[in-house]
Amino acid sequence: MGNQAIPDQTRWSDDNVIINDTYSDTQITTGIATFDALDNEGNLYETSSFIRFEADKLTSLPINLSLLPSDSVFLSFYYQPGGLADIPEYNDSLALQFYSPGDGKWNSIWRAHGGKYQDFKVVILKIADTKYLKKGFRFRFVNYATLSADATDPSLLGNCDQWNLDYILLNKNRNRADTVFHDVAFRLPLRSLLNTYEAMPYNQFRQIYLQEMGSAIPLHYRNNDAITRNITRNFEIWDIYDNSLAKSFSAGAVNIASQTSQDFDADLFYTFSSPITDSALFRIKAWLITDVFDPHVNDTLTYYQKFGNYFAFDDGSAEAGYGVSGLGSRNARVAVRFKSYMKDTLRAVSICFNDSYLNSNLRAFDIVVWADDNGVPGAVLGTRENVIVSRGSSVNGFYTYALIDPIPVDGYFFVGWKQRSETFLNAGFDINTRPGARQLYWINGNWNASVAQGTIMIRPIVGSPLKTGINDVVYNRKEAIRFWPNPASDHITIDPGSLPDGGSADLSVTDLQGRILIREICTGEANISSLHNGIYVIILSKNGIPYKYGRLVKSN
Repeated sequence: MGNQAIPDQTRWSDDNVIINDTYSDTQITTGIATFDALDNEGNLYETSSFIRFEADKLTSLPINLSLLPSDSVFLSFYYQPGGLADIPEYNDSLALQFYSPGDGKWNSIWRAHGGKYQDFKVVILKIADTKYLKKGFRFRFVNYATLSADATDPSLLGNCDQWNLDYILLNKNRNRADTVFHDVAFRLPLRSLLNTYEAMPYNQFRQIYLQEMGSAIPLHYRNNDAITRNITRNFEIWDIYDNSLAKSFSAGAVNIASQTSQDFDADLFYTFSSPITDSALFRIKAWLITDVFDPHVNDTLTYYQKFGNYFAFDDGSAEAGYGVSGLGSRNARVAVRFKSYMKDTLRAVSICFNDSYLNSNLRAFDIVVWADDNGVPGAVLGTRENVIVSRGSSVNGFYTYALIDPIPVDGYFFVGWKQRSETFLNAGFDINTRPGARQLYWINGNWNASVAQGTIMIRPIVGSPLKTGINDVVYNRKEAIRFWPNPASDHITIDPGSLPDGGSADLSVTDLQGRILIREICTGEANISSLHNGIYVIILSKNGIPYKYGRLVKSN
């Protein structure tokens, strides 16, 4: 899930852009490069602002271009502003720059402005200037982005101004009409072969495998050539944990006309079955047999069908953000409906949160689990109160909130949050997965069906108790520390409250991996200026035993 990668390090020198199949649905082949306003760890660039700033880059490794102008060297590529994500404004741009080895300078060669959605367009440029036709030539694409100055709430400002690139080709003996690729390629990724979920617990799947197992493997491919081509479509399903071939078949050969896309459902007579009963992992592989001259890097698709301890509707890729904000949203609720096909125990909830400008979405909220009441949330089954928006450790990463009291579930139930502020929490939003009628929000006393076309990236975790980590130890039935301000930049004031058996308290500040960064006697104040921006755990202890906890957001 979330089939994304970094650029090929044998060709490119940086890893800012995301190589993916999910940020557009009109690409002509898989493996597009998406430029955005996030660095390679999923954070907004530190230079992000309301005026134009330099965001993602894609830079080639040095190339020996010791050629003559008569060698007809051309660089071509396809580009698209926005795709399924945010469309850049006119003042935003994607630029192409060439590096001159002789004087060590980068020079601007081409630029596209945003402003409106469009399909992929092709660009082809001749390289005839002798200052570039040298050993050590390089080229790079740069995304120049801006945060929206119209937003009144900084929590609404997050990733933005995406551009997609495809089919980048540099070669000699070309001409300006050389934009047709003799290539038949997959266009969109493989997805879950289940009817409802992208992922689910294996023991639950085996309860209802006849109704949950899909009957086909959908494929989407395109002939980018100028002539009709013949292809053969093959499939394989491999049981990873059992290390065995579970299914292999061919869907036969077919002709496909030039410059056309084709959607095909390969009939599947199979259900995921493994001798390993607690979890399972299957690799689904589809590949095309084409002509020998065809580039084969985009003729194969791989998808991993995961059966772990959680339910997921999303594909693991956040093309946008979701939240409720503005006047009257302080107590707003958001809920997503899931179905447990057997009696089970809800242990935790994982949520993907995006980065917002100046960490402004790092606010407190309550995780809430509701019973189903004829398609809307009913009685509250359980909560975990006053948790802080926390981001995962990678791009599109999930953060897991363990529930203090496990919650029995059977049949439909809702998982979501209740807000404690009017802040846009900026949860990950998967635009590739339609929401159906399972997403709702509550404001001003009424539940409403969400009209946003996409899926909130929230996943309930069920089954056996989770392994204990720093969050479970710190939050396990302990009283919360009163301290202010939060978020804070340099200093915080702490109310230690009544101490066990009197005496003084020890103050510790740890990161989310449990590493102690500050340890001192609690005097009622603490200097946190040495901490980087982020989320930390504050612990008050007596004789080495924690008795109060808190979550601190450090933000300059």
